[in-house]
Amino acid sequence: MDTSALHVVPRSVGWIEVICGCMFSGKTEELIRRLRRAQIAKQTVAVFKPVIDNRYDRERIVSHSEQSLISTPVTDASEILKLVGDAQVVGVDEAQFFDMNLVDVCEQLAHEGRRVIVAGLDQDFQGKPFDPIPQLLAVAEYITKTLAICVVCGNPADRTYRTGDSQERVVVGAKDLYEARCRRCHRHNPH
Repeated sequence: MDTSALHVVPRSVGWIEVICGCMFSGKTEELIRRLRRAQIAKQTVAVFKPVIDNRYDRERIVSHSEQSLISTPVTDASEILKLVGDAQVVGVDEAQFFDMNLVDVCEQLAHEGRRVIVAGLDQDFQGKPFDPIPQLLAVAEYITKTLAICVVCGNPADRTYRTGDSQERVVVGAKDLYEARCRRCHRHNPH
């Protein structure tokens, strides 16, 4: 198989990139890195985050390592289409907090010729696929799966373990409520 085509960047066409993984795996950090590189290349960039994510800052996307970038908080993915302006590159953080409409929004932006970079959890705290990330993975041209380090055994971690008792699917938190765990330690729940 000729793999040279796998490293070609499309020209005069939009595309979708998805950065997914568990908590503390560097998803937002990677999103910020890509968006800053686009800014350095003098591309117009628009960044969005869900209003519900106010853990570190109301108007910035912020990584757990405290890197940040100004963003626009939105209640619904459809607002992105109204606020995107002439941005060539569109970043969306914490995609798991949006509904399935985010997929159509990203598709429309890519069809308009924009580079769309989306970051979010691919699994919920129970290890189940976290919509709309699986659907975005299906339509994305580029996919990056990030891994953390399991806090129990030190192996590569791809799951998010909730330390609290809530069974609600969406509970916003950080190190106060969540840990990165490997498959084994997530399943067997060692403390």
